[in-house]
Amino acid sequence: MEDRNPPAQPAIIPRPEHNISRANISSNALKVLYRLHDAGHRACLVGGGVRDLLIDRKPKDFDVATDARPEQVYRLFRNCRLIGRRFRLAHVQFGQDIVEVATFRAHGDDTEDGDGPTVERAADGRILSDNVYGSIEDDAWRRDFTINALYYDIANFAVLDYVGGMDDLRRGLIRLIGSPAQRYQEDPVRMLRAVRFAGKLDFRLDPATEAPLQRMGQLLEKIPPARLFDEILKLFLGGSAARTFELLRHYQLFGWLFPATEHCLGLAQQPLHPKSLLLQALASTDNRLAEGKPVNPAFLLAALLWEPLQDRMRRHGDHPNDVEALQAAADLVIQDQIRRVALPRRYSLPIREIWEFQQRLTAITGKRPLRLLSHPRFRAGYDFLLLRAGTDEQAAELADWWTRFLALDEISRANALQPPAKGNGKSKSRRRRNRRSTRPGDPIPPSGPDS
Repeated sequence: MEDRNPPAQPAIIPRPEHNISRANISSNALKVLYRLHDAGHRACLVGGGVRDLLIDRKPKDFDVATDARPEQVYRLFRNCRLIGRRFRLAHVQFGQDIVEVATFRAHGDDTEDGDGPTVERAADGRILSDNVYGSIEDDAWRRDFTINALYYDIANFAVLDYVGGMDDLRRGLIRLIGSPAQRYQEDPVRMLRAVRFAGKLDFRLDPATEAPLQRMGQLLEKIPPARLFDEILKLFLGGSAARTFELLRHYQLFGWLFPATEHCLGLAQQPLHPKSLLLQALASTDNRLAEGKPVNPAFLLAALLWEPLQDRMRRHGDHPNDVEALQAAADLVIQDQIRRVALPRRYSLPIREIWEFQQRLTAITGKRPLRLLSHPRFRAGYDFLLLRAGTDEQAAELADWWTRFLALDEISRANALQPPAKGNGKSKSRRRRNRRSTRPGDPIPPSGPDS
């Protein structure tokens, strides 16, 4: 275990000297803070909520740290449940809103007979379980980044800073607490978090925090795919997906998450670089989030894995309109991907449907276009076609047809799908009718524009 900075007296920023107001903290988080405080426990807002409030950003959620043990928190709140093995946490639930409550923790080691369970480590140094409880000072020093180790104390509304987080926040700096190499070894996901905060906040990485990234990416292979999937959603659905993607590639981390996509990005023979399609998808996701619109993770994942799908079909000589070949290629691409990052069924099925829709949208004759319009996946498939149109001429022509078709009303759509009349004169049936009407005794057929 490395020598860590010993707990010190915090820098105390009193209420008049910072901009955090209770008016900007969720009422449910305040309820938790006050009930803990009234029960005689120390209770602080901590982490990203404090960080975001200090830089005038709207927090996504509010986390609470306290000296109360999880069981004590559980007894205080009827709407509470305890979760987690690696970190024992209390979730206090108010409808759809969950306030996470963590007990102050300290650094432990494998032989510690301390207060609470000891630290469990894997052979490679990764922390498997860490429920060694401690003081607020201990808790500050065991957090990952300085800007996430600031505490808002409900007792006096002051901000407490044990690790220099306020200074780093003013400088726009992402800095790990402790030895970066060891902290990454303990939990490789911290590498992704460092990049995510740099992209999200538009901060720069401290040189010591940055230095190990390009040589330690292989540690991500040891992280469970399900946990990496959760991190992927945070990386790309935080409003800065395009910048985060570039940072991941810069630090050679993207390839450990999406190896097949990274391979395709490096293929020089591509006529139109697949990166442009990806950047369009990422930028579109950022724009929708900025406008308060919903986003579909399956759509972005379909874009991230589209070129591996195309590459596999090209290498096997499959025709792009071969439905069975596409389905077989999709199976292989998804199977390869879930070895690194899990793709839950609720996302993998829509991904396949979006891909398959690219073939179905080529059917623009007969009644098939009208039937496709009623399919629940039509909009996602059409939007993906529009995305492809920026890098594929054939897709652009098809997207133009569908865009014009969608602009028509129902009657015009039906008329647009009618096959053109053959020949340059009257139809065969009309000619037969005319011949019959010229027999003796038959009436003369009408003529003129109204006939």
